[in-house]
Amino acid sequence: MTSPISKPGAIRVVAISALAALVAGCASASSPPPSPRQTETHNPAPSTSVPTVAPVEVTPEPTSQPDRNPSAFVKDAPYSVAIDPAAFSSTITNHLFPLEPGTTWTYDGGGEHIVVTVTGQTRVIAGVTTLVVHDQAFEGDELVEDTEDYYAQDPAGNVWYFGEVTGECDGRTVTSRHGSWEAHVDGAQPGVVMLAQPRIGDVYRQEYLAGEAEDQATILQLDGIVTGPTGDYVDVLVTEDVTPLEPDLLEHKSYARGVGVVQEETLSGDGGVLKLTEVRAGNAASPSASPFSPCQG
Repeated sequence: MTSPISKPGAIRVVAISALAALVAGCASASSPPPSPRQTETHNPAPSTSVPTVAPVEVTPEPTSQPDRNPSAFVKDAPYSVAIDPAAFSSTITNHLFPLEPGTTWTYDGGGEHIVVTVTGQTRVIAGVTTLVVHDQAFEGDELVEDTEDYYAQDPAGNVWYFGEVTGECDGRTVTSRHGSWEAHVDGAQPGVVMLAQPRIGDVYRQEYLAGEAEDQATILQLDGIVTGPTGDYVDVLVTEDVTPLEPDLLEHKSYARGVGVVQEETLSGDGGVLKLTEVRAGNAASPSASPFSPCQG
């Protein structure tokens, strides 16, 4: 800082006064400009307090997108799906659940013998033309369960399950029809048996009729390996299948590309493994005007 300039005292001699004025002017002209510190405006130190910010609520991304997993299971939530019957096809081409009319799969294990045949017949359920699959379970040579299942595929490639007519058999007598259901009858809703774009962790309803049909599946693996009588399969999709109607029942199903189900393992109770033992092509059955009647051969 430079000292302030003092006002001069009275001068008697004019020349001296003039000289003093000249000297003062020169001094003023040659004085350096004030340093920045002289003109600096003093600002108070910034506050160290942190402003309060309202918390941001983050909505977690769903594990299953509704359009990719249309029958997603949500715990304690009501289940209802809107369908456009005209959008469905009875031609099932999903690579993990292909249903070519005339094809028969045979499974054996744990004293059971299962025969599943794609009949080629169709049935209209909830306005949807579905493909009929005949599923028979034998113990030895005796037919113990006889079922027709109804499937259709949506434009995305998801395979939907629209119902079943099933019967437990004692000879040709039906002893129980427990498990039978039909979409849009008595509140029943269709479900999905195979997604077009499955991901690990997907949980979906396969069927729904409260108290009668409540199967659901969770995808556990996309790279499983299964070895069996019909060959070795890789990149196998494995699901865990459960139902609240039988809380002690736990099953794992394995699906191979281009084949479908190649193994079914029951992990609860006495357990047991059903393996695919044969796949064969055949002729599709002729359309039938008669409704399905279980246990009649």
